[in-house]
Amino acid sequence: MPPIPGSGLAKGLAVTLRTMTKRTVTAQYPDVQPELPPRSRGVIGLFEENCTVCMLCARECPDWCIYIDSHKETMPAAAPGGRERSRNVLDRFAIDFALCMYCGICIEVCPFDALFWSPEFEYAETDIHELTHERDKLREWMWTVPEPPALDAAAEEPKEIAAARKTADKLRAQDTGQGGGE
Repeated sequence: MPPIPGSGLAKGLAVTLRTMTKRTVTAQYPDVQPELPPRSRGVIGLFEENCTVCMLCARECPDWCIYIDSHKETMPAAAPGGRERSRNVLDRFAIDFALCMYCGICIEVCPFDALFWSPEFEYAETDIHELTHERDKLREWMWTVPEPPALDAAAEEPKEIAAARKTADKLRAQDTGQGGGE
């Protein structure tokens, strides 16, 4: 059956009329804070204690907006006759949010969980140079990072945990078997 001429126009006008009769909802933003999803991307927080200055985040950043400076310190030997160790010490960690495109690659590649998304989004500045947040400011954002969602109670136990539990049970059984004969 051939389409009726003008049916597309009628459908379009129907959509327009439905939209015109609905009441508009305006978000009164400064006065009323928006309801954000719990893991929304706002700003990046730094958990400095976990940072080993591996530079993966800075190398993988497509915008090159992460600046890291460090130096090496020599640690004394832990035991007599041992050798001295050297470790990296973080001097500067800064993110330029004027350049950042909020892709989250830095957070995903961090092997030590030093970077996290914070839902805070109100950090506008009048001067673009103030959008470079140094490590003290990034550390402050960590207080706003939400807890990770709880694991599903019905989920299957990860194979690593199951293997560790099995080994621990086996060792416990050996200890109780040897302890009973003495």
